[in-house]
Amino acid sequence: MRYMIRTALLLGLLTGILLFLGNAIAGKTGMLIAFIIAAVMNFLSYWFSDKIVLSMYGAREISYEEAPWLHRMVEELSRRANIPKPRIYLVPMEQPNAFATGRGPGHAAVAVTRGILDILDEEELKGVLAHEIAHIKNRDVLIASIAATIAGAISMIVNWLQWALIFGWGRGEENNNNNPLAILGSILLIIVTPIIAAIIQMAISRSREYLADETGAYICGCPLALARALEKIHNYVMQVPAKVNEGTAHLFIENPLKGEGIWELFSTHPSTEKRIKRLMEIAERMGQRV
Repeated sequence: MRYMIRTALLLGLLTGILLFLGNAIAGKTGMLIAFIIAAVMNFLSYWFSDKIVLSMYGAREISYEEAPWLHRMVEELSRRANIPKPRIYLVPMEQPNAFATGRGPGHAAVAVTRGILDILDEEELKGVLAHEIAHIKNRDVLIASIAATIAGAISMIVNWLQWALIFGWGRGEENNNNNPLAILGSILLIIVTPIIAAIIQMAISRSREYLADETGAYICGCPLALARALEKIHNYVMQVPAKVNEGTAHLFIENPLKGEGIWELFSTHPSTEKRIKRLMEIAERMGQRV
């Protein structure tokens, strides 16, 4: 519940920045135009997200005959999560990782890399799949699309301001844009606002990862197995490089582009250490020995 509340608050803050910036710079009309353009772009991405991402990574669907044990595992976890069974795909990638995509529980897919099937035992893999099914259950692709739409509109308005300053927008005597302080304020908005929007967008993504860990832990019934899987994947990801599109990095259970310390603010994922610690706390609440 706390992660859902946090997501709502962060989305509200992001929307507040859009409203303030739009009214201050572009007015209601300009703000509406920016929002519509960003919404259309992200709607198309959201609607075709499964096809786009799976094609990007050369994924192929795994038939039941090829891996009946994997299909039975996903089917069981989906039943526990009370969602339709998603399609299962294999990504030809040596780096151990996994992701879920699709616009909703009825149109979803779970993808695992070849590398993850090699390093995880059955319980650990079940924990990873439960995490991905939790993303589907929690409609995280939709949440990410909403956040991207608002952040995209903010970025668009800031770009308009940047070009307006370059080409001398508003240099008439009737306005204050000749004022050095006004110009400095506009420059600060250009620099600072996209950074703040990006930080909030990343915070929303991290919040959804925590929620998927928690939901997935209850779906599979073994948070410690998911914790072990995260530790293994983290260690391998640092050693086995992979070509991952930065725009899709948030989908993976472990982000190879993430940073630690202050750089975690700009990461789509929380630190693995923090995730494992929270999973251990969940295990204790479930009465399991840590």
